[in-house]
Amino acid sequence: MAALLLLLLLLQHHTSSLSCSPLVSSSPATSPTNSAPPPLPPAVVVSPCAACKTLRRRCVEKCVFAPYFPPTDPLQFTMAHRVFGASNIIKVLQDLPESQRADAVKSMVYEANARLRDPVYGCAGAIFSLQKQISELQCQLAKAQAELLHMQCQQGNLIALNSMEMRSAAPNTTQQFKEAVAPIFQQQQYLNYNIDTSCFLDENCLGTASDWESLWK
Repeated sequence: MAALLLLLLLLQHHTSSLSCSPLVSSSPATSPTNSAPPPLPPAVVVSPCAACKTLRRRCVEKCVFAPYFPPTDPLQFTMAHRVFGASNIIKVLQDLPESQRADAVKSMVYEANARLRDPVYGCAGAIFSLQKQISELQCQLAKAQAELLHMQCQQGNLIALNSMEMRSAAPNTTQQFKEAVAPIFQQQQYLNYNIDTSCFLDENCLGTASDWESLWK
């Protein structure tokens, strides 16, 4: 029992001495010369082009497919590779200058798409169909122009006929008017010249009073 009490006293003394002692930082003092290096930039992961991804090969820096078959559109190379083959595409691109390669790739992709849709005629079938539509439209246009010209000619003929009828009808109308009005003028002139009004003004023509009395009896 006494040994236990002695042990407790020693522990209390030791803890009190630790609490009174100053704290010492365990980390060493940082100096400007011992500063940590800056973090490295994240590594840029270069995605292979669609051709190299499809062919499962390593895409080199100067890959002939990379500028024309981006990794975002793998379907273009898939169609062109299925119809022409990768070796033929490489040969075509290498034989052409860089200014014409983009157009060549577009042509091959279009031809491949047409060949997959129409294995017999391919792009020629689409060209023939468009030419047929152009011919039909040209025939319709020529027919419409002919009908329009015919209608214009008919309208011109009607206008000329109406003007001729109006010109020929104008003298006849004037003549008819003159013929209808002439008797009226003649009758008026006859009345003006042949009626004698002197009898109404002569008192002798009235007779005597005895003459009038005989009429009343």
